[in-house]
Amino acid sequence: MSVAARLVPTFHPGIRVPDPLAAWWLRQVSLRLRREIAWCWHQRGETRAPQDGRLPPPNDPVLDSLDLNRYHEQKQRFFADDVAARYLSEQIAQEPTPSTAGSRFARAAQALQLTGAAQFLLALALAARTDAALGAVCAACQNDLARPYPTLALAQRLWDDPLEIVAAASPQHPLFACGLLTVVASQGASLDWHQALDMPTTVAEALLHPDAALPRAFTLLRPNPAARVGEDSIPENAGALQWLAANEPRRLQIVPLVGVAGCDFAEAAIACSQRQGRAVVQLAEDVACERSGLVPLATAAWLQGLDLLLPEGWVQQAQQHQHTPSEPWFAAIQSLPLRCFVPMTDAAQMQTLPTHVLASSLRLPPLTHAERVDLLRSALGLRGAGLDGAIAEAARRFRLQKKPLERVAASVSVLPKVTQEQLFAACRSQVALQMGAMAQRVDPRFGLRDIVLPAAQSAQLDEIVHAMRALTRVHYEWGTARAWSESGLSVLFCGAPGTGKTMSAEAVAAELELPLFRVDLSQVVNKYIGETEKNLKQIFDAAEASDVVLFFDEADALFGKRTEVKDAHDRFANIEISYLLERMERFKGLAILATNRRKDLDEAFTRRLRYLVEFPMPTAAERARIWRFVFPPGADTSALDFGFLADQFELSGGHIRSIAFNACLQSVGREAADGRGRVEMRTVLIAVRRELEKMGRPAGAGLFGRHAALVGEK
Repeated sequence: MSVAARLVPTFHPGIRVPDPLAAWWLRQVSLRLRREIAWCWHQRGETRAPQDGRLPPPNDPVLDSLDLNRYHEQKQRFFADDVAARYLSEQIAQEPTPSTAGSRFARAAQALQLTGAAQFLLALALAARTDAALGAVCAACQNDLARPYPTLALAQRLWDDPLEIVAAASPQHPLFACGLLTVVASQGASLDWHQALDMPTTVAEALLHPDAALPRAFTLLRPNPAARVGEDSIPENAGALQWLAANEPRRLQIVPLVGVAGCDFAEAAIACSQRQGRAVVQLAEDVACERSGLVPLATAAWLQGLDLLLPEGWVQQAQQHQHTPSEPWFAAIQSLPLRCFVPMTDAAQMQTLPTHVLASSLRLPPLTHAERVDLLRSALGLRGAGLDGAIAEAARRFRLQKKPLERVAASVSVLPKVTQEQLFAACRSQVALQMGAMAQRVDPRFGLRDIVLPAAQSAQLDEIVHAMRALTRVHYEWGTARAWSESGLSVLFCGAPGTGKTMSAEAVAAELELPLFRVDLSQVVNKYIGETEKNLKQIFDAAEASDVVLFFDEADALFGKRTEVKDAHDRFANIEISYLLERMERFKGLAILATNRRKDLDEAFTRRLRYLVEFPMPTAAERARIWRFVFPPGADTSALDFGFLADQFELSGGHIRSIAFNACLQSVGREAADGRGRVEMRTVLIAVRRELEKMGRPAGAGLFGRHAALVGEK
């Protein structure tokens, strides 16, 4: 029978401690407390402790402290002469240390080089977390019923050499720096002799049981033989994996995992840990970034010999919740000899970490189109029969990574057979387009058949729609994806104001069934150097997850010509344009830029355009179609002379729409017999005159011809 099985290491007889060294030290705590209780009875007037098991009553705390030196020699004689105290002293001195094989208590002691006094201090806090009967005993030994908990002062009273406890009473001591012990500080972060020593429950569980179950906040990651981050998959990771295999963490070792949002960061962590025969656990997403949330779990992971993978987005969340610049999220665990994998979607996030905790980074490649197709086919199984074309299109249109694709499969798993519309809807639900205030979602109001354009321009819009639908086949069946970096389309709409550029952008988005985002240049362009590029990067990065239509109105404000460099302002302005052109070329969706100042655009930009659509002023026949189209179905326009309006007034579609809206507003209360709002010719002509005046164009009697009398003109 083992030592741990023979001994009852605590006051409560039903507690059994599997860890052999933890059991031995807990028995040391119990023996020393029992011996101290015997002395307290003797010091307070009893020749020996009463047989009924009562604890000694409290004494004057001042006298108790003053008498420590006075009674020191008498206390040592009592320990030697009193039968019970002598037996307890013999047990303390003679009991052999059990085997430390498999002991996590021993692992902590060896790794942190803990002295005997430090191990006793650790055991004292562990005993308080383990045995509820300890509180009253601690209060009696400390001569203070208000302190039913262990303290540094109690440890100094119980330990043979009080100065050894002083060496451990520091926030920088490994016991506190590594999260094994905490104190309930009443003032600041300094240690007080009479503060309660505490130990997180997760740490206590790890110390007590060599085979303790993982905390609920941990998920053990299983090895994946198909991991894509090994040396064969990505040669540039070979050096990092070799370095990590050769460098066991002596302090905190942060390994950045750099990949796009939604990729399987666990694969990289597993590939790294497997090389050393170690396991890795993933921290739950709901764990707080604060010291109280992270430290106990990180310490428990280290005690159990595990590497730790933090949740995706941890760095951003920690920066948002960081209360003081002096303590970043890793400060509380940087003394732990723990390997910590940190997912990052931007390599620039590594700049927030100091070099002394930063290890070699691993890069996670995004899924290729072929891999996304394989994942979807495998996940859909028989439910995806006959959907090969739809799966290929979904894999190109929605550039999801492994985790979102798994959620797509789960969402359609309840369907007996999946249609293309259901597959696209499931993929779309997994896309998070986080563009903030710099781009607003626009719900298209028009279709291609609502656009009034000359035949050549209408044909170009049809070509744009056809080209977007053909991207999947041309890129991945014909092989243009490699040469063109899987890029999408960039289109320029140019023409006078009101000629239909915005309306056409909405119509194209509606025809393609793609979300349309209008980029707000007032939010993007920033006077401070580098901020415009950051804003543009945020927009394009968000749009990379899925095919979208990005609509840049008044694009000349961003895509202006690069100028000769005369000062720093010119140089940085040119950098902005160059960056924008480069991102436009790599953009995988549809970018539509609109401008009425085509000549102001940079020449290098036109090379990157797939289509350039000129929006001319409408002809008389086209204006007639626009006039008939702009009035809503609820308006009675039987009194309007559309031929006269189209022939007489050379207006763009935007101005005609404005006139029609104003005429409708002025026609309220003049409903026709069928209940529709009746719009009179006079009302429309007055709205025409108001619009011409607003434009600064003449609106004399001759312009209104035979209808001049209706507007009061002669």
